[in-house]
Amino acid sequence: MDRVLITGSQGFIGRSMMEYLERKGYEVVGLDVGEGAGLRINILDSDALIAATKDAKPSHIIHLAAVSSPPACREDPQSCLKTNVLGTINALEAARLIGVERFIFLSSANVYGPRPATPVTEECPLAPRALYDHSKVIAEKCVEAYNRLYGLPTVVFRSWKVFGEFDSRNSAISRFIRACLEGGEIVLFNGGRDVTDPFHVENLCYASELALHSDDAVGQTFNVGTGNAISIKQLAVIIKNLTSSSATLREAPPRSPEEAEPMVSYPSIEKISRVLKYRPVVGLEEGLKRLITHWKTVLSS
Repeated sequence: MDRVLITGSQGFIGRSMMEYLERKGYEVVGLDVGEGAGLRINILDSDALIAATKDAKPSHIIHLAAVSSPPACREDPQSCLKTNVLGTINALEAARLIGVERFIFLSSANVYGPRPATPVTEECPLAPRALYDHSKVIAEKCVEAYNRLYGLPTVVFRSWKVFGEFDSRNSAISRFIRACLEGGEIVLFNGGRDVTDPFHVENLCYASELALHSDDAVGQTFNVGTGNAISIKQLAVIIKNLTSSSATLREAPPRSPEEAEPMVSYPSIEKISRVLKYRPVVGLEEGLKRLITHWKTVLSS
């Protein structure tokens, strides 16, 4: 049986990934610094990480552990760079020493910058703007180095805007849904002018499952999303309509100087569709309805 180690297993995507793979019949081991993880290890502790990985004997590793909040990275740059870069190096070294069949690294569409040529292909020049973006670019280069120098079978995913049931209550989509259900105010930072490709986390889980066993994926970088484009303001309106809400929309300034220029970015998913036979399995409206149902349950309990 395939045994998959997931770093950052207590985070939003980590919890979703664990649940998905377990449902698909995989043996899954979670590793995280937070409570509830099967292996409670800080990925910055290289010795402990290597020892725990050797004991767990995973056949595959999905590396998700990161400081994923751009504002948090801006406020504490050392923590961001140590976790996102050195933590990735430690995970790569552990994977190299035990000889995993696949190492999947989750990067971000932010590496392309705020105004790439759209739809964005994997060959698009990288233009990171915030510290978080830079940390992902550096980490990607580390993954590439381990693939080229040591033959580690790696895969890099550059993901667009993921949402789902385990997401933070303060993420944009969760905030919008809660505001609609509570009849409050939907705050749109930077006027909601950013354009992205929001997609339900099950699509990312499905893409990861495909990459676990595809030899054609090794050494490759893939965009992950649905290939659609929608502004944050349009997204808020859709959520308002789906909830039949009386909530009001309020435009607010950008959260940081780096975010003053609206990001307009949506992916081409031609490569991942061709190489991995990937297709989105959960559409935007279906995903939003799932999350709305989730928040109705949470708010009524």
